[in-house]
Amino acid sequence: MKILVFGNSGSGKTTLSTQLAEAHALSHLDLDSLAWLPSTPPERKPLVESANEIKQFMAKNQNWVIEGCYADLLELTVSYATEIIYLDLPIEQCINNAKNRPWEPSKYVSKKAQDANLEMLINWISRYNNRQDCFSRSAHENLYHGYSGKKTLYTCNSSYSSKVLPLQN
Repeated sequence: MKILVFGNSGSGKTTLSTQLAEAHALSHLDLDSLAWLPSTPPERKPLVESANEIKQFMAKNQNWVIEGCYADLLELTVSYATEIIYLDLPIEQCINNAKNRPWEPSKYVSKKAQDANLEMLINWISRYNNRQDCFSRSAHENLYHGYSGKKTLYTCNSSYSSKVLPLQN
């Protein structure tokens, strides 16, 4: 089982991917962990470096779930995926999810640091429909529609919560 999960920030990618990883004993890669240089302000890592890390992850793990909003990185993995899941939630739901997300210690040193970034994140989420970059709705739709294998589109978080366990190997 090799699953890609993608969508806007705040759409529930990490929540769903964690559930899938636990339910099906999948290795889990959050693309946030390899897409950025450790710098302030944040700067994207060169694509070739991220691509090498992704290839290493896939070579080490027979079954996996990879999640992120980076269509350029997801494109590198889509030919290996047995299934893709596009979380296409309304902007308002993504913002609500972001406001209510628990502390992500892999991304922030504290809940306070995470919350300090919330205004920027809400602004980022709000621009999803209008951006024309690898993080945009149009990039995600192109990825989804261009994939010919098993694919699922969810438009609300509750629509997938009961379907995590029934996925087939």
